[in-house]
Amino acid sequence: MIKAVVFDMFETLVTLFTGRTYFSEDIAKDVGLADIESFRKEWHLIEHDRSTGKYTIEEGLSLVFKKIGIYSDEKVRTIVNNRLTALKDTFDDIPEESIQLLKALKDRGIKTGLITNTFSDERDLIKSSALFPYFDVALISYEQGICKPAPEMYQRMIERLRVAPEECLYVGDGGSRELYGARDAGMKAVQCTWFAERAYEPHIPCPPLDEFEHVVHQMDVLDFLK
Repeated sequence: MIKAVVFDMFETLVTLFTGRTYFSEDIAKDVGLADIESFRKEWHLIEHDRSTGKYTIEEGLSLVFKKIGIYSDEKVRTIVNNRLTALKDTFDDIPEESIQLLKALKDRGIKTGLITNTFSDERDLIKSSALFPYFDVALISYEQGICKPAPEMYQRMIERLRVAPEECLYVGDGGSRELYGARDAGMKAVQCTWFAERAYEPHIPCPPLDEFEHVVHQMDVLDFLK
């Protein structure tokens, strides 16, 4: 019997593909960088450090801009502000179905958790969002110092929710091999696909994974509680 449901955040409860999107190519354009790949390469190289609290967004941008020879305080401030605008669009447009699902789980006495790989600015908006009060436990990589799919992330969630692994359902889009990590931890893992059609190359977080059951609509998650 499922006693807890643990969610991913991006492309699960909210999507970055709403309002203004802001990815590597947008950053390169805003700083006048023709060689997008030079930025993208260095930016991705420090993704783990940005996700685990070693660098804030400001520090990460400064490091990369200095490495590729385009640093200025103004450029860093511009990108930080533009990222924030795009992220605010995401959290200003939380799907009503996500709220309805979290409320329905609470009404059924099901515990809820969040495991998310995030950077400093994303962390701040998650914690101030309308979604955050619904989580009994929230493990944010920037605060935890580890990322999915590290086994310790799932183990911490299981311990803090005080449930057995097999009593826990994990719902995510599949990015960062999160579903494999959840399954290896003993959880029931399902892939949500309700935002899949919004994503576009090269930013598709995860293709359909045939080895996991798919959930097409948010409220269909309730069918897995039986």
